[in-house]
Amino acid sequence: MKTPIRLAVLALALTSCAKGTGGQAAPQEAGTFNPGAAYTGTITVMGIAGVDEVATTRLDLAKAALGGADVKRTEGDLDVQQFLSSVASGSPPDLVYAIRDQIGTFASRGAIIPLGACIEGEQIDVGMYDDAALAQVTLGDEVWGIPEFNQVQITMANAGLLDKAGLTIADVNGSGWENITAAARKLHQNAGGKLKVIGFDSKLPEFLPLWAKANGADLLSEDGRTARLNDPKVVEALTFAAGVYDTQGGFAKVKALRDAADFFGKGNQFAKNELGAMPMEQWYVNVLNDESPKAAMAFDAFRDKEGNPLAYSSGRAWAIPKGAKNPEAACRFAKHMTLVDTWRAAAQARVDLRTKENKPFTGILTGNEQADETIESMLTPGGQPWDTGVKAVYEANDNNFSLPANPAGEEFKKAWQDAANRVLNGQMGPKESLDRAQQEAQAALDKAWAGWTKRTN
Repeated sequence: MKTPIRLAVLALALTSCAKGTGGQAAPQEAGTFNPGAAYTGTITVMGIAGVDEVATTRLDLAKAALGGADVKRTEGDLDVQQFLSSVASGSPPDLVYAIRDQIGTFASRGAIIPLGACIEGEQIDVGMYDDAALAQVTLGDEVWGIPEFNQVQITMANAGLLDKAGLTIADVNGSGWENITAAARKLHQNAGGKLKVIGFDSKLPEFLPLWAKANGADLLSEDGRTARLNDPKVVEALTFAAGVYDTQGGFAKVKALRDAADFFGKGNQFAKNELGAMPMEQWYVNVLNDESPKAAMAFDAFRDKEGNPLAYSSGRAWAIPKGAKNPEAACRFAKHMTLVDTWRAAAQARVDLRTKENKPFTGILTGNEQADETIESMLTPGGQPWDTGVKAVYEANDNNFSLPANPAGEEFKKAWQDAANRVLNGQMGPKESLDRAQQEAQAALDKAWAGWTKRTN
């Protein structure tokens, strides 16, 4: 949803490129950004993995928009240490493709530049980006990344196992925590002391923010400065989500069966009737449709305790490193990788391929709201339950949230994930573990924000 906040964010981004935050000297935004300029030479890009027809279509269009410059890619997910070392040595790439919750850390370390001049010079309409995605790359009233792709969760379940247990998707979609616990108890199966079927997988530790938000709590204050990890509602959420495993013999047994599964293949847990239900990122719908299209599935949005759809947003973004030799061309490239027309062309390439394979086109979540609307109109029917799954994906995408950007992103994430892991491994109870995490996270935030203030004043 569009909000007036976006206009304020853009205005602040454009003014801050001249004077910085707190009266600092202008940040390193070398060059003159001009949407009409043509670029030559080579720009280097780090962090692109998994190139498919969607990626190649967009890469070709973005490269063409440069007007002559070549693009040299370092394939594979971004190696953070390699990237930071390249910045420190004065030989960074021109552009990096990073996880959005890394952007605040990179900005606080001076490893990337603010994009106010890039946004203004290339006339990038930040209003087209998803609110949660844009918030994740906005720190100190400046935009530091161009959002791309979005990941959200929906509820996925084995319809056959639900039917046999006398349950429905509503029993496991998150709206009733007592129902989930009861369903996990009914659905899980043991044989000879070994877990054979996971009744419900709450997907800890990674989905703790989702369960907390579903219970009305945020792990971090809106301004990104105050940790709220030991909020009673977060404690309650962790107690519940970890307790679901206890009803099935403990997390160790669930993890062992989860890890042994052919997650991306025909022998996945749903196809082999080894999993009742779980919240999971939307891309897994495609995996299931490709590998086990005849599996009995049921889908719904993940829902909070009031029954409202909810999803924890994550994804990646383009950022320009400090010291980039060709930041202007890098900005142009990032812009065109995320434009509506580029996404439309990429979606058409996917539609054409899926049609050739006699498979449905289930959509792409882009991080660009206008592109998402366009792509949603291009969906092709796949029959049930897949059409219901796709509907749930778009419902989730319209109701997503993210953790606010902060300069201690990596340390903060480690604190709450470690807290969940200590509980799952039986080392601490939820309250004790989250109390410890609160201290660790707040100390990291205070130190990082102090460094940020010192650097920007």
